[in-house]
Amino acid sequence: MSAQDAAPLRPGSVLLCWEPAPPGAMDVTARLGLASADVTLATWPNLHGDWTPVVHPTLLEAIGLHAALSVAIDALSLANHLAGV
Repeated sequence: MSAQDAAPLRPGSVLLCWEPAPPGAMDVTARLGLASADVTLATWPNLHGDWTPVVHPTLLEAIGLHAALSVAIDALSLANHLAGV
């Protein structure tokens, strides 16, 4: 199943898809679930050997950014509630 054929992700979820690529490589795609849609975070074509050191930093950054945005949205909602908006 390709990354485009996968079911929608829950907001904040990250999905890695990898498919064999010749010769002996992997095509890796990372998707991030947002509230309104899924987005492709990154695509790494033709990765050879242990590809986790290449992929891992991007995933950590994306998860951290999503967490920060979630906190900011919650803080803004609370501020609006307290202000009576």
